[in-house]
Amino acid sequence: MGQFMPFAGQVLKNLFSKPATIQYPFAPKKYPERTRGHVEIQIEDCIMCGMCMRSCPPGAIEVKKPEHQWTINRFDCIQCGYCVEKCPKKCLSLVPGYQVPAGEKAVCVVQQPFDPEEEARKEAAKQAAIKAAQEKAAAAKAAKEAAEQAQS
Repeated sequence: MGQFMPFAGQVLKNLFSKPATIQYPFAPKKYPERTRGHVEIQIEDCIMCGMCMRSCPPGAIEVKKPEHQWTINRFDCIQCGYCVEKCPKKCLSLVPGYQVPAGEKAVCVVQQPFDPEEEARKEAAKQAAIKAAQEKAAAAKAAKEAAEQAQS
């Protein structure tokens, strides 16, 4: 019997035991701790400084500050994580897993939400800061002239 069916014991054992694998759709994949994933951005926190773009070795990230636009070419990205390390606001993150497959090659463009009231407030604050600096400089100049006249 040993020569006739050498694998019969293994067949019976496998027949009555649990499967060693799990079917994908029923249980999501668990990635190891240091798995490189894909880059994602919290665009609301981004200040459009461009540090991620300058630190990206293959040049996969592009930041257009006037248009409030952040772009990544997923096919050029090597998931090194330098952009995540260099981001001063920590709005970039490496998410474990893979990108959702697409039918055609595309570039991921993320537009920062535009709030005209917020822009107006920022511009008003900038103008107020400039005016305060000019007034301070004028006051310092007047004090210096007064001190020079007092010495004469």
